[in-house]
Amino acid sequence: MKMKTHKGAAKRFKVTGSGKVARFKANKSHILTKKSPKRKRNLRRPTLIATTGDTKRIKRLLQA
Repeated sequence: MKMKTHKGAAKRFKVTGSGKVARFKANKSHILTKKSPKRKRNLRRPTLIATTGDTKRIKRLLQA
């Protein structure tokens, strides 16, 4: 039987061209008035998953 993509993970992560896993940052959805423009700007950009164990687990969820 074919392995299905974990849809929750597919919406949150993407694999870069070099094979690393990128994720979006938290704290950008509401209560933005008290956050500084610099902080909000930095929250826009995606960041990489740092630990190799997490990367391996996420990649397994993303395999179709």
